[in-house]
Amino acid sequence: MPHVTSTSRSSAAGGDRGGRDPGTGLPTPFAESVLDLVEQIPHGRVMSYGDVAAVLGSGGARAVGTVMARFGSGVPWHRVIRSDGSPPAGHEVEALRRHRSEGTPLVASGTRIDMPAARWSPGS
Repeated sequence: MPHVTSTSRSSAAGGDRGGRDPGTGLPTPFAESVLDLVEQIPHGRVMSYGDVAAVLGSGGARAVGTVMARFGSGVPWHRVIRSDGSPPAGHEVEALRRHRSEGTPLVASGTRIDMPAARWSPGS
């Protein structure tokens, strides 16, 4: 998969925790690691914010969420969801539209992702 530069993935201004290096304003190494991992999630599969943090072995679900909010527009942001299968807050309609078009397994109500069926981890 081609690497996307941090400037092409950046979508928000300002901030420090969970993303920006205060000296340069660019994504921190942690933020770059989050974005690199999210780029690897295949069509029709998802990871929770906590899954991403666990695979990276650092940060936490909130730190991953902060990175996604600040820099996630250039990666498949909709594939990172809450642990209960809910799409990112404020982006539910667009995220579910994308999931349906990718064939991501949903629960019967169609409002959440079927986590056991759709969860992905590197190497699986």
